[in-house]
Amino acid sequence: MTNNLSVVINSDAQQVWTMLREPARIAQWHGWNADDQEAEINEIYFGPNVVEGADHTSLVVDGGDVFTLKPVPTGTEVSVTRAAIDHNSEWAAWDEDITQGWLTFLHQLRFALERHPHGKRRTFFFSVPGTGGSAIENLGLSDVPAPGDPYSLTLPTGEEISGKVWFRSNHQVGLTVHNYAEHGEGLLIVADQPAIADVRPDGGSLAIVSTYDLGAHQLDAIRNYWDKWRAENYPTSDPVH
Repeated sequence: MTNNLSVVINSDAQQVWTMLREPARIAQWHGWNADDQEAEINEIYFGPNVVEGADHTSLVVDGGDVFTLKPVPTGTEVSVTRAAIDHNSEWAAWDEDITQGWLTFLHQLRFALERHPHGKRRTFFFSVPGTGGSAIENLGLSDVPAPGDPYSLTLPTGEEISGKVWFRSNHQVGLTVHNYAEHGEGLLIVADQPAIADVRPDGGSLAIVSTYDLGAHQLDAIRNYWDKWRAENYPTSDPVH
């Protein structure tokens, strides 16, 4: 079953719209730091097939998926409606990955607006094959509390982390992390991925660490914790970047 692709953000619709229409702002929540992030943002949000709603409450992005903004008493409900799948398309096998990606990015959008509206994030990312098992399970995150509740745990990476549960879904866990930001909190999202024949036959997992205003020494320490754990548990995977 597809997860509900919506979040309620404690911001007004105009603030959300700005986060959808300025490339530098989009980079604070879409995906993670990568060499091709800028090009991906330009293609998805500013390509020739993108359509802005005249009242700034809807945005059709490249590929036909639609963002909708709806004012609610606690802020703005932001939802993504997926375009109909073309089973003959080269992207058909990746349809669930795209759906799960939007869910991740919506929660990163909410976090950026509510916690670091003027901040600049620095991310770490890695993906691993499913042959080593679920990363959510291997990290001990299967039984975190309900969204909004506090947590405190020692990850098998060796890090002691605490904060609040940002969200949970069928395949993802999001946690705020105190020591991932100089002021406030950073964000950790771990997601398990479905199998894709001939591409990812055993499924897999990914993790996105979003940090804010940390020094080089702190960033290196976080990267090293994660990369050591990745290499020990998923030795065929690519390094954290």
